Amino acid sequence: MALSRAQVRKRQRLYILGLAMLAVSGAVALTLTAVEDSISLFYSPAQLAGLDQVPGRRLRIGGLVEEGSVAQNPDGSVAFRVTDLTATIAVTYAGILPDLFREGQGVVAEGYMRSGAFAADEVLAKHDENYMPKEVADALKASGQWKEIEAANAGRLN
Repeated sequence: MALSRAQVRKRQRLYILGLAMLAVSGAVALTLTAVEDSISLFYSPAQLAGLDQVPGRRLRIGGLVEEGSVAQNPDGSVAFRVTDLTATIAVTYAGILPDLFREGQGVVAEGYMRSGAFAADEVLAKHDENYMPKEVADALKASGQWKEIEAANAGRLN
């Protein structure tokens, strides 16, 4: 049974439409994969302690640099602890710390979990006495520690 010319053209259009839909689906899948790889989720130390870690997943942690925790390692890296006053996580960073980085101040670090510690490849510090990154402030408020920090800062400013 031979197909008419109209039926052949109709079938060709369906094939072309199917290939176009397949190409669009592939492009969407590649875009979603690329976006997923560039996302870094924010966690406080308390949230991070309660998570099952996925090795190799880029994370952003934030909190306060724990008093007395900053130490220079022999290999030139810096080790310190970040706390939300509920939980604490050890952080290592091989690089130059921001000028405003110091103990007791807000910090956000981006990097990866390795062997139970956080290996940061970027460290951001607050830029003045009245600023704390929104994620850090929200995490401290959620942990119920925000009032203590406000009281301590009020004592410093007076």
